[in-house]
Amino acid sequence: MTNTAKLFSTLSEARERLNAIIEHSFDGIFITDAKANVVRVNHAYELITGLKKEDVLGKNMADLVHNKLISQSGSLQVIETKQPVTLQQRFRSGKEALVTSSPIFDNDGKFIMVVTNVRDLTEIYSLKAVVQEKTEAMKRLALELEHLQTATETPEIIAKDETTLAAMLLANRVAAMDTTVILLGETGVGKEVIARYIFQHSHRAKNSFIKVNCGAIPENLIESELFGYEGGAFTGANKNGKVGLFELANNGTLFLDEIGELPKDMQVKLLRALQEQEIMRVGGTKPVKIDVRIIAATNRNLEEMVKDGTFREDLYYRLTVFPISIPPLRMRKKDIIPLALSFLEKLNQKYQLKKYFTDLSMQLLHEYDWPGNIRELKNIVERAIIISPSDSIKPEDLHIHSASKPIVIIKESDFSDNTKNSLPPSPEFPINLKNTLEKIEYTYMVQAYKFFGNVRDAAKNLGLTPSTFVRKRKQYQQKNTDPERM
Repeated sequence: MTNTAKLFSTLSEARERLNAIIEHSFDGIFITDAKANVVRVNHAYELITGLKKEDVLGKNMADLVHNKLISQSGSLQVIETKQPVTLQQRFRSGKEALVTSSPIFDNDGKFIMVVTNVRDLTEIYSLKAVVQEKTEAMKRLALELEHLQTATETPEIIAKDETTLAAMLLANRVAAMDTTVILLGETGVGKEVIARYIFQHSHRAKNSFIKVNCGAIPENLIESELFGYEGGAFTGANKNGKVGLFELANNGTLFLDEIGELPKDMQVKLLRALQEQEIMRVGGTKPVKIDVRIIAATNRNLEEMVKDGTFREDLYYRLTVFPISIPPLRMRKKDIIPLALSFLEKLNQKYQLKKYFTDLSMQLLHEYDWPGNIRELKNIVERAIIISPSDSIKPEDLHIHSASKPIVIIKESDFSDNTKNSLPPSPEFPINLKNTLEKIEYTYMVQAYKFFGNVRDAAKNLGLTPSTFVRKRKQYQQKNTDPERM
């Protein structure tokens, strides 16, 4: 009482000040006696809970819970345990609060009341939601930057051959539509380049282009990669969950490369995503709506896969709405040299060089079958630039390989001194041009056969069929045009 007297002149003033403190508290204050009868609530409690003083004053907490005015009571738990209790509650006002009820004892240790402090967490939860939303947006952006590999400019398309132009015409016609497209062709023919061309000429060009290699993702992870997952969906999962590539590509384009490698069970889920335009996260309970354009690609024969049961027929028809076949490079002969020169020009600029192909090198590039298609051509050109000792890139610098051995046009160093001497000297007119050309041709045939050791590769290198090679060699031998006899 002595300490109180120092602050307040009378007991009445002390009571008045205490009431003012309770009423002006930011937190709700709720007091019951030892039998759970409500004896005091403040104004903040009314604001937070939506309950009026007259609704609770003089009432017992057990009755308030029974009548569902309050979902649960910290006061009742404290009366039972005589220990502080903390709860999280959502009131009918829509607000969420942290409720802490504490037992109060007199100087003799007798339990006399429960004081409950109710702190409004609605604003904190709201701020938390905003932070989570912004964090999610940042994660989405980081993922997009990780997957978004689209160049700032339209990828250069080399289309000089009629077969390439036919494929590009189809790509150009479908680009502006949202039709599902599937690109068919061997590995390395440029399916991704065409996919990017379609994307960059579509109305989705300002949004995401996400590439997924269906054959490169482990089978046990492909569902969570494509569709994402909720927090704690499986052991090792991020507690906040993860956005899938479908959601990442929302309003943009999803490029499903190597679609033929997709496991059978995932084909069902992909079909649902295409049909319903919605996905379900792993561990999720609510579908997520998406707006994604699909471009697929494969080097496999999906029709045969449907027949042998490794690819779903319904998914096959869903994907093949608009198929575009991209021919291999060996069927696009007019594209080979322009492509090689384009690669050479870019590499010259990159490394500040002035390299060029010799005529024989360009002949070799043109005649080679390119089993690895454009990808192989690009690699060969880059390798040639690195290893060529001078500005001129000669056939021996190309190091083109078949499955078994190099396919290289006969280079000067492959000729022996005798062979060199067997070549006709500078002409002294008059000469028989036909006989001279036959001797030159036969010389190259002999050297090619010595270099490769078999008719097939020698003929292929010289741009002849094996039967033509054998026929001409026999013809020249009969004419006595063998260079070793000349």
